[in-house]
Amino acid sequence: MKPEATTLQISKTPNYAILIHERVNKYGDKVALRAKKNDQWEAITWRELGDKVNCAAKALLEMGLEETQMISVFSQNKPECTISDIAALSIRCVPVFIYPTNTASQAEYIVNDCEAQIIFVGDQEQYDKAISIFKSAPSLKKIIAFNPGIKMQGNDFEMYFEEFLGIGKKSDKDAQIKDRLSRASQEDLLTLIYTSGTTGTPKGVILTHANIFFQAAAHDARLLNPNENDVSLCFLPLSHIFERTWTYYALYKGMEIYYLDDPKKIIDVIKEVRPTIMCAVPRIYEKIYAAVFNALDSAPPLKKKLFKWAVKTGAAANNLKKDELPVPLGLKIKHRIADKLVLSKIRDLVGGRIRFMPCAGAPLSQEIEEFFYAVGIFVWYGYGLSETTATSTCHPPYHFKFGLVGTPLPGVQVKIAPNGEILVKGGNVMKGYYKKPKETAEVFEDGWFKTGDIGEFDANGELRITDRIKDLMKTSGGKYIAPQLIESLIGADHFVEQVVVIGDNKKFVAALIVPSFEALEEYARNQNIPFKSRFELVKHPDIVEFYRKRIDERSRNLAGFEKIKEFTLLPEELTVDRNEITPTMKIKRKVVAEKFNDVIDGMYGGGMPKRQN
Repeated sequence: MKPEATTLQISKTPNYAILIHERVNKYGDKVALRAKKNDQWEAITWRELGDKVNCAAKALLEMGLEETQMISVFSQNKPECTISDIAALSIRCVPVFIYPTNTASQAEYIVNDCEAQIIFVGDQEQYDKAISIFKSAPSLKKIIAFNPGIKMQGNDFEMYFEEFLGIGKKSDKDAQIKDRLSRASQEDLLTLIYTSGTTGTPKGVILTHANIFFQAAAHDARLLNPNENDVSLCFLPLSHIFERTWTYYALYKGMEIYYLDDPKKIIDVIKEVRPTIMCAVPRIYEKIYAAVFNALDSAPPLKKKLFKWAVKTGAAANNLKKDELPVPLGLKIKHRIADKLVLSKIRDLVGGRIRFMPCAGAPLSQEIEEFFYAVGIFVWYGYGLSETTATSTCHPPYHFKFGLVGTPLPGVQVKIAPNGEILVKGGNVMKGYYKKPKETAEVFEDGWFKTGDIGEFDANGELRITDRIKDLMKTSGGKYIAPQLIESLIGADHFVEQVVVIGDNKKFVAALIVPSFEALEEYARNQNIPFKSRFELVKHPDIVEFYRKRIDERSRNLAGFEKIKEFTLLPEELTVDRNEITPTMKIKRKVVAEKFNDVIDGMYGGGMPKRQN
């Protein structure tokens, strides 16, 4: 195995936009970005990207943006997001992204907090929200719409993106761009990443150009040769720290990036784009895993037996490779057969040419991680937060253990405080929270960032995440419960879409469970279980017992006080629109507990029938 670099080769380029212009000169007519328009993937070359960025930067200057002022990007993933992003950096301004699914009030909070001068909007939904908050956002001067099909109201403060670029094309402010960049420093503010606000008001995480260049060097030292021949699919929201920093890194490496504006289409689009590397959150792997096993449930016995043999064979061969051990000839032959008959077909679900898939953002079941590695897909699991510019730890390329989140990135220090909290120090750590000195001081101790997560190091130096400090529950019997561990175990079941563990100050652990209705409805039909609605389905005694058995099986290795004693099946998903989960799919426990108070009370015998599910 090639040893990791002990000294990071950090770029001395003072501003990320300068690096992009260097890549424009290097790659020229090579394709940089692609997006689907009229059912065709349209390409933007590096040269075209450079021209659009330059025009957008000059247009921003024409609109009077001063250094360090901010713009907001409120859009689904589109190449225009990246063009606007780099254009703002080109004039030493600061791009701030807003989740495309945010409500008008959530967008208003961010716009006013960062005092955005211009807001770029993706489609009609974001435009309508931007219009509704314009008068209550005194800093806003313009609304610029990416989609030419948006129906505007005809205000003098709004325009389409092409019109905006036209202003830049006519501008002669090239010298002013050069002048601003001549004063650039890696310590300049690059962006604010607003936290998802699971426990309160979102905070703007201050990241600098230095943070991004440090992470680029650290990933160069850790990852397996990402390069300009790779293809990445950008589908997580660009407002998400993981996708944003990965997109910066992909451009830094000269990769070709496809933009997907509707994450719900990922399962189909990934087969079309056939990426070689892409970042994803555990929910994607859970969905693919569920789809595979749901299809397997109705397969004939011989096919099930072949599938299990193939996965077992793949695990045996790939685990030897992972530990850099020789694969015996007999196993090599079996593996080739297993791969041809079964494993390659599973890899085709993600396009068939994935080299590895960085993964972070939430707990990933060890069972699912092992399954993907067995079929030949390396889910490169890691850990980090917005405050640590995404990644702090991740698996080394070899000799890692499943279920852990890896070793610290080169140049990053991680330690465990006496209370079990994970502390991080390094060039990836934020400067603080925007306009929040008190909150900033609270999360730093002797130069170490306090993550709020609890963890421990394994004997091989890899980190294990136990839970969030704020999520830890204590039963009325005094036992501490880590809900994310239990949720990860139960959520790995392909009949489960979402799970929320309850137990704080309660006699025992209970749960709210949203079934995977596609799988459940098929099961019910196969078992001749009648139902007219999902509400009726989740109340059926046979369905409740079906889930009881599955929950008990998955909980078998938990301590008695950690096991789910009661549960309720919910007839519909928890959603962002109802404020039950964040845009990053994290549960808003307080909100859910309040909304389902009667149901929860019923599970503990508080006036409603027990096991109402």
